[in-house]
This record gives sequence, C-alpha cells and structure tokens, in this order.
Amino acid sequence: MAQVTVVGSGVMGKGIAYAFATSGSKVVLNDLNEEILEKAADDITGLMEKSHQKGFLSKDELEIAQSNLQLEPEISKAARNADLVVEAVLEKIDLKISIFQQLDEICGPDTILATNTSTMSPTEIGAQTSRPDKVIAMHFFNPVHKMKLIEVIRGLETSDETVNKIMDISRQIGKEPVEIHEFPGFVTSRMNCLIGNEAMNMLMEGVASAEDIDKAMKLGLNHPMGPLELADLVGLDTRLRNMEYLHETLGEKYRPCPLLTKYVKAGKLGRKSGQGFYDYSEGRVAHGV
Repeated sequence: MAQVTVVGSGVMGKGIAYAFATSGSKVVLNDLNEEILEKAADDITGLMEKSHQKGFLSKDELEIAQSNLQLEPEISKAARNADLVVEAVLEKIDLKISIFQQLDEICGPDTILATNTSTMSPTEIGAQTSRPDKVIAMHFFNPVHKMKLIEVIRGLETSDETVNKIMDISRQIGKEPVEIHEFPGFVTSRMNCLIGNEAMNMLMEGVASAEDIDKAMKLGLNHPMGPLELADLVGLDTRLRNMEYLHETLGEKYRPCPLLTKYVKAGKLGRKSGQGFYDYSEGRVAHGV
C-alpha cells in the first residue's frame, strides 16, 4: 500500500499507524482533535525510538518510519489519495457508518475501506456505501506492535479480491491474519467477552479477588493476561459497548455484568482513567462490590 490513512488516533489508531509506517507505507493519521492528534504522533515516534533502541528497527528504518508518518485533521485531505483507509474510532455503529459514508465520497473507486472493529458488522457498514465489495473489517489487537493476530472479517458483499489483498497486506506488516465470515463478535471477542464477563460476575459474587481470578487464569490456563487486567487495558466503557452489542445480537448469555455497568457509570474505565478493577495510581485492587 503506497498510502494508508488511519481515521482515529486513540490507542488502536496509534498502533495501526505504527505498524504501517514501520513496514514502509506512507501513513496519514487523522483525528478531528488536533491536540489529541499531536499527542498521538509523539507517542508513535516515541515507540519507534524504543523499537530502535531495542534493535527492532535500524537507524535507517527508524528515519524512514518517522518520515512516513503525517498528520491531517481534515478527513477530506487525509483520505483523498489513500489506497487503504483503516477506521479506528469508538465502537458505535452510527459513528462508523457516518465516517464510511464520508470516505465513500472522498476516496477513489479502488480504495479499500476497512473498519478496526471487534464486534460490528462490515456488511451493515458497507451497505451504506457505493462499494460494499471493498468494505472489510481488520480487527487488530492491543498492543498492536506486539500482537501478531489480525481477524480479517468478510462482509456479505466483500469481494474475494478485497479479502486476498487484505490478507496479503496483513502479512506484509508482520501480522498473522485469519479469515472469518461475519457473525457478531467474530471469534476472539465472543470468547473474550464471555470469559471476562464471568470473571466480573465472580468478583461481584465474592468468589475471589481480582488478583486471584487473574492469577488463576494465567497460571492454570496459561493466559498471558488475566480477564480483568485485559478488560482494564481495553477500557471498561469499550467492553460494555461490546457486551451490549453482543447481548442485543446473540442473546441473554452476553448480558453485561452489573458490576461492569456500575464501574462505567462511576467513571472507572480501567487504565485510561487510572482505576478499574485495579487502582493504577497506587497498585491496589479495586474490588468495588
């Protein structure tokens, strides 16, 4: 891909921009909030420098990667010449559809439009454009620079050509793609949400502390991160939106744990707010029951 535009400069947008910029593509990072956009650029270049210090990027590769990254707050300018656009905004279907409708008008007819969603329907999003055959989901994982998997989700009208291109692109940026036919939650989100929700229910019921629930999953089932730690990393507001969507589309077993709803209402959103199931300011477990 000669140019990749990433819409949204949050945690996932930053990681996706890093992955493409360090793999040789020109990357235009877009966000309406210029202050957030500048902070994202600082974070990305800082990560590039750390990668150089650790030997993952040579000095020449570092300089090329840094020069590959551009910032643009106006989506019309950011996406005008893109070969691929990856949207990485909040998990709100109306917001995503609005962005894709704009991109459909802005981009050339051959541009592929991808959504980095963990649950939403690329079929529904693509149907609101004039190019449903070129709309697809690329579900990256956090932190993007470490996680190898990309779920490539085919919508009802996504063409084989589009799927094959995205599978190839995923490998070119050092990831391992898996092809999935669209169904709510795909593969990983359905499993993660169930495990995480049950962990929250156990915490609410007083079965064990957050630390011990996570330790049991890590040491007993060889998970690299406990389900409550993972929920804090993802963001409890994001996890709640995912659970609400899965509850609506897949039924009662995905009903969000009341403790999750209570934490989000209290502003305890995980790492990004300083407190979730763990207190990151002091390292204490936040039981909240």
